[in-house]
Amino acid sequence: MQIDPTPQIPLVDYLRLDKQPHLVANECTNCGARFFDRRNACAQCGLRQFTKVPIRNEAKLKSFTIVHRAAPGIPAPFVSAVVETKDGTTVRANVVNCDPNPDVVRLGMPLQLTTYCIGADDDGTEAVAFGYQPS
Repeated sequence: MQIDPTPQIPLVDYLRLDKQPHLVANECTNCGARFFDRRNACAQCGLRQFTKVPIRNEAKLKSFTIVHRAAPGIPAPFVSAVVETKDGTTVRANVVNCDPNPDVVRLGMPLQLTTYCIGADDDGTEAVAFGYQPS
């Protein structure tokens, strides 16, 4: 007898929870600029046609800050970052499963997309967020 997996929903609509979780961006069909939010027109060239493209899960750390004060209920410190995926897409995310210490976190460090549960509703459906962890 196979047990059904826990139902999950992504925190953001551009996170896909397939066998291999990944992000999906809206790519301008004219200039190739990528956006994670809904767009009426490309911020780079102004045209209005987009296609959905999967984003590579491998990345490197481009910029970061260690956050020591956060909203109530958010554990601090944590690493807030800008990462660049292997396909050149820039993503804002937290670096997770990593000591938030400037001696550990370094620019250019290789990262990998990961997902984690951030809570569940009364029916047991899990809300799932994404971050990047050292690879």
